[in-house]
Amino acid sequence: MDSMSTAILLLLLALIYLFLTISSKGKGQLPPGPRPLPFLGNLLQLRSQDMLTSLTKLSKKYGSVYTVYLGPRRVVVLSGYQAVKEALVDQGEEFSGRGDYPVFLNFTKGNGIAFSNGDRWKVLRRFSVQILRNFGMGKRSIEERILEESNFLLAELRKTEGEPFDPTFVLSRSVSNIICSVIFGSRFDYEDERLLNIIHLINENFQIMSSPWGELYNIFPSLLDWLPGPHRCLFQNFGRMKDLIARSVRDHQATLDPESPRDFIDCFLTKIAQEKQDPLSHFHMDTLLMTTHNLIFGGTETVGTTLRHAFLVLLKYPKVQARVQEEIDRVVGRERLPALEDRPAMPYTDAVIHEVQRFADVIPMSLPHRVIRDTAFRGFLLPKGTDIITLLNTVHYDPSQFLTPQEFNPEHFLDASQSFKKSPAFMPFSAGRRLCLGESLARMELFLYFTAILQNFSLQPLGAPEDIDLTPISSGLGNLPRPFQLRLRAR
Repeated sequence: MDSMSTAILLLLLALIYLFLTISSKGKGQLPPGPRPLPFLGNLLQLRSQDMLTSLTKLSKKYGSVYTVYLGPRRVVVLSGYQAVKEALVDQGEEFSGRGDYPVFLNFTKGNGIAFSNGDRWKVLRRFSVQILRNFGMGKRSIEERILEESNFLLAELRKTEGEPFDPTFVLSRSVSNIICSVIFGSRFDYEDERLLNIIHLINENFQIMSSPWGELYNIFPSLLDWLPGPHRCLFQNFGRMKDLIARSVRDHQATLDPESPRDFIDCFLTKIAQEKQDPLSHFHMDTLLMTTHNLIFGGTETVGTTLRHAFLVLLKYPKVQARVQEEIDRVVGRERLPALEDRPAMPYTDAVIHEVQRFADVIPMSLPHRVIRDTAFRGFLLPKGTDIITLLNTVHYDPSQFLTPQEFNPEHFLDASQSFKKSPAFMPFSAGRRLCLGESLARMELFLYFTAILQNFSLQPLGAPEDIDLTPISSGLGNLPRPFQLRLRAR
């Protein structure tokens, strides 16, 4: 490179840096943070292979509210229970926007229920919540569907006959069938090609998005669009999933009866037809495809991953497993499956499930939020459109809220009399306006699956319990448990 080219390059870098510096001022009084470099932002202070740890360390230096640059993109990071609660709960409306998440944005283009904003998001959320509630409270309640699916799952688990196996796939198939029955109108046989494809596509994408490649794409999407890597597979999988949903939608269109909707897709197609002449309608075919994808993805991966974390914890702590089983036997017995009405009489089991969710911290940084207007927050002024990262990990591991945050300890959710105790710092489904709309369904699934399995089986490790490693293998979008196998002994 000659001296003239070098000078031009340096001048361009200086202009970029000047632009970043100026843009960080004059648009509000932003929280302090590490000084960014041109284009790279704070990449030198962050590790894409462990973004969560990097951001958590920066919070110890800059406080519970600070500014960081993910490449050229500026975000404000919130750390600890108080800061996150003040934003998402106390100022929930101001922080109700959805921030950029390039891995998903590349696919959704801001459409669908999880990644839309403004009126579209409000309309889609209100509609989806109502439809899901209707199907959950209909002739076959959601609880009945879960109990039915639990029997299919137990039958599959019995087939292992005490031999070592990896529970990932069988759990995913069963959990996915619950949301699929609401979306598509019926459950799938466990060997159905459509269900197997859904599980494969979702599991693979969740792993990629939770890897360093997923984090790198979120920082430099324009650059990585030109480079090879696993992110290419990510977008191919998104496309295949969209095609799979589209085929089902076409089947629904051919047999649709607006007066007798069978499932979520029927209800959405009917709404599209009703508002066909409205130029301002938010109900279109692409919105249906994206919303359906969001619901299936959210309703499959997080519950299945949480149950795998729970298995691993019980393998490591057999005394916890034994106490849960004693409570199940005492309250429910062996003649029927546990039901939701049993939960109030099972405080220890409830505490264990909550502690698994806290300790596993499956979505440790949540999805990014965005302030929808200029917002005063803790002495700073966050300009409209500022993206917000809420470190839910620092909420779940906040020593001011949990006595031994680094340890798995069900006592975090039990009071002195061993009754179940809620914690305001329990936020596995986020909080505020963007609270996961599938929270109630996920809580039901976790309790009913967890108790049905432990009622019928004892979980046995292949090695010594003390050698089991509970630290996750990824800390990007999701905390994934380390791969493991176990044996099931019929009780």
